[in-house]
Parts: sequence; C-alpha cells; structure tokens
Amino acid sequence: MDLPADLAGELSAFTERLASATDLGAATRDKYRRSTVHFLAWLAEAREADAVDGDPLTDPAARDWAVRDYRRHLKNTRTARGTHLGAATINNRLAAVDAFFALRGSGRPQVVREHLARPNAPRALAQRALLRFLRTVARDAGPRDRAICHLAYYTGLRIAEIVALDVADIRLSARKGSVRVRGKGRLGGKDRTVPLHAQARTTLEELLDELGRPAAGPLIRNRDGGALSTRAANAIVSALGAAAGIGPADDGEPFGPHVLRHTFGTDLVRGRGEVAPAPVDVVLVAELMGHADLNTTRRYTLPTDADKTRALEALTTDR
Repeated sequence: MDLPADLAGELSAFTERLASATDLGAATRDKYRRSTVHFLAWLAEAREADAVDGDPLTDPAARDWAVRDYRRHLKNTRTARGTHLGAATINNRLAAVDAFFALRGSGRPQVVREHLARPNAPRALAQRALLRFLRTVARDAGPRDRAICHLAYYTGLRIAEIVALDVADIRLSARKGSVRVRGKGRLGGKDRTVPLHAQARTTLEELLDELGRPAAGPLIRNRDGGALSTRAANAIVSALGAAAGIGPADDGEPFGPHVLRHTFGTDLVRGRGEVAPAPVDVVLVAELMGHADLNTTRRYTLPTDADKTRALEALTTDR
C-alpha cells in the first residue's frame, strides 16, 4: 500500500539519516530501510483500523505500545512456506524499528526481544573435506578464483570484504605480507590489517602477475576490469565446492565463502590443521575476523553436531 503523506515523509527523512550513519554498512542500511517500510505500512493499516493507542510518533508510551503490537503482528505472520517468522528475523525487524525512532530523536522503544535458542557452532568443514576442497581449487581454479577461496579460508575475510579489496590494500614481501580490510563499523566489523598466510601470499603474487602488477584498482575483477560482484564470487566458491563434493548441510545451509570463513575461525579457536596447530586466544581471533563482539567469536568454541555424536559414541555399551 502507498504510505500516507506523513509516514512517507518520515520514511524519506529516515532514509536521509541512514545515508549519513557512517557506523552502518550499506547492507545494514538497506535492510533497515526495507524493514522500516514494512513497519510504517503496518502502522498505516493499524491507524486506519483505529487499532493504535495514541500517536507513536509523538508520545513515548504510544510508541512502545505500537511497537509491542507490531511485535505481536510479526509473531503471527506466516511465510510463503506457511511457517512463522523466526525469532532472529523478528529481532532484526525490531532492530530496524529501534533505529527508525532513535534516528528521529524519539528514543528507543521499550520492547522485549524474542528469545533466541542457544546456537550451535557455525558450519565449518571437517579437515578431510577442507583438504579435498583446497586440492580442487588448486587443480581447477585460475589465479582470481583461487585468490577468492584462499582469502576466505586463510584470512577469514567476508566475501563482501574480498570483492571490495583494492590492489593497494595488499602488502607483500619475500617472507611476509598483509591485507588491509575495510570493515562494517560497530555492527559487525571494523577496519583491520590481517597478516597473510604463506599460501595466500603465493596465490596473490600469481594474481598480481596476471593483472600486470597494477598500482591500484580492484583486486578481484570481472571481465570488464571492474570489481567482481559478491553474487558472482559466491557462485564461484559454491561451484568449486560442488566439484569437490561439498554441498548444502543437512539443514539446507548452502556451501559458500561464509563456510570457509567459519572454518578459518574454527581452526584458529580449536587449533586445527595447518593454519593453527595450537588454539588461538579468542580475542586475537576476533581481531583477525573483524568481530566487534567477542560473543560472535565464542560461537566457534561451541560444540558441533559431530562433537555431540562423538561424545555419545564414547558411552559404555554391553554387547
């Protein structure tokens, strides 16, 4: 539905305020705006049905009541598959509403968030599957595609950070190297410098040779010489994973660069494989991965389904 004039004006003003919120990444700003459109459309319908107590835009109490009603609306909403919205989705929508009221100077609504179940460790490749993937990359991928995969695993960069790299962000010497990463601000990352693993250095040397050793410009390029899109980079990693026999997890989570990043974090925290022969302190891992919240990094210490299975298999049986 079309928003009433006053709410359309609120949306326009919010969009302008979001654009100047330098601590929010572009993807977060886009999600906040889309979620706020949904909230304002709900508010317009609620006002028309006389189902709003007071004016949420001027009265703090009415603001809280309206957002609590919106939360109940979200809890009763069904997806196209007929399922209810998940707790994380509802909380993300409410975070956008928080930002809407906070940026207009109205204060954050006092609304209880949905309870999130204790998470499992993020999906990470087992050592044998990882080795099979790396061998497939070495055999089948060119310098650019190898660089995407090796930056995801050997440095733990997000795919958006990888495709955003400039040639000038890479520092290489005979025995060491580093990459300067532009993060997302306080909501999940920060600018940081990450040392380069020897394999990543070799791969980047090969890529720079192929590019003709330019002084600047996108590091990961498309056919036209511009920066490769995140969608295309995701597709490259997924295709290489399929070639290595790695597909979606049992819960349907697809394989992609995010799994390589999770494998990087898991291997460091648990001291697995070549990257970290001994466990690395979570504070250091958080710094390397650009986590603003240590709780994000601590997820890598949580048990996986495989850990739980092995624990049960250790029980005594009488045969």
